[in-house]
Amino acid sequence: MKTVALVGRPNVGKSTLFNKLSHAKISIIEDTPGVTRDRIYSIVNYLDYKFNLIDTGGIDLEETNFNKLIEVQVELAIDEADIIVFVVDSKEAINANDKYLAEKLHKSNKRVIVALNKIDNKDSLVHKYDYYELGFSEYIEISSEHSNNVIELLDMIVKDFPKYEEVDDSKIKFSLIGRPNVGKSSLVNAIIGSDKLIVSDVAGTTRDAVDTVFKYENNEYVVIDTAGIRKRGKIYENIEKYSLLRSLKAIERCDVCLLVIDYLDGIKEHDKHIASYAIEAGKGIVIIVNKYDENDSKGKNDFIKLLKEEFKFISYANIIFVSAKNKKNIHLIMPEILKAYESNNKRIGTSVLNDIIGEAYNLNLPPSYKGKRLKIYYVQEESVKPPKFVFYVNSKNLVHFSYYRYLENKLRENIELSGTPIILKFKNRSEKWYLIKII
Repeated sequence: MKTVALVGRPNVGKSTLFNKLSHAKISIIEDTPGVTRDRIYSIVNYLDYKFNLIDTGGIDLEETNFNKLIEVQVELAIDEADIIVFVVDSKEAINANDKYLAEKLHKSNKRVIVALNKIDNKDSLVHKYDYYELGFSEYIEISSEHSNNVIELLDMIVKDFPKYEEVDDSKIKFSLIGRPNVGKSSLVNAIIGSDKLIVSDVAGTTRDAVDTVFKYENNEYVVIDTAGIRKRGKIYENIEKYSLLRSLKAIERCDVCLLVIDYLDGIKEHDKHIASYAIEAGKGIVIIVNKYDENDSKGKNDFIKLLKEEFKFISYANIIFVSAKNKKNIHLIMPEILKAYESNNKRIGTSVLNDIIGEAYNLNLPPSYKGKRLKIYYVQEESVKPPKFVFYVNSKNLVHFSYYRYLENKLRENIELSGTPIILKFKNRSEKWYLIKII
């Protein structure tokens, strides 16, 4: 899958453009309650194309405190990207920041599209021709705020992209995601080494991933290793945002994510950010706590309490304490992967669903609001990966968050759905359902 990076100096409208591109002709992903994140990456679905989109900080040569850190981020994005969209402010004259960035982009030898932003009236045309001096071959006039020419920009971006096609591969794929230095590569080696039956190493579809096919109990599986770094130096490994991009690529391609957390280093905010992307992508998930000393039983109990507190939004994920270095508890990983995969692909009969929800409804009626109470007429499973359940109701506006959680919990109590997010979608009753009332 191709990668596109947005770069430019501060206040040229990169973030606004990022939001527009991320929501123009995009497949909508349901919001997951309880998950917040500072999004700087997105997967864009446009027509028959799909690509990663990166937002970057603004380069300001006069800002000495943070510019070096931002510049490193921009360099990472440029290095990672197949195409760069160079966003400039057409209402302002070209300045040293624009020229500095232009020089970097020319040296990258990447395809660059210059987006002349804020073209929304005659006053904005004053400086637009100044930017042609930067020497690039592709320019487009846009207004990210008013969505002018945003679709045309998308057409320019994808013009040489291959159409995205889902790979039909029956092998279960799993990837290890997490912060740098939590032991992902060691865990991959431990998992594969325990079976001694490596079938082949196959180059992955992303530039920094290697797919390893191996056998477990006579079936073939694929582990996606994201350890490869295309540039020398440890600086990439120490930058959390870069590790997040690599995790995103692995998440997009796998069936089950193993979220690896360092027992010795503890839980960090970045762990939760990475987990949130796995949830948003609808993947099965297992929490692996690595570098655990099995003699520290008290510490393990305290860590479990902390995990349950910090990861309330994935309380359904099973937890395994392992030591990749000492090969402890590695044998527990594959059964949990299979369990999460099965849950993520589980189909439940409509009659079973309606019996569960009918009993749950009668056991605990939803609260009334202004004299009205939620009524559930029918429930069916719409899709899997992850399981999505559609509730036909009298008014979806009467669904309170607490009752959403109650219904989710009842489904999980009665159906084995550990290791996977589930989606509850509420629709107002249409006429074709008027004869089917289960409650």
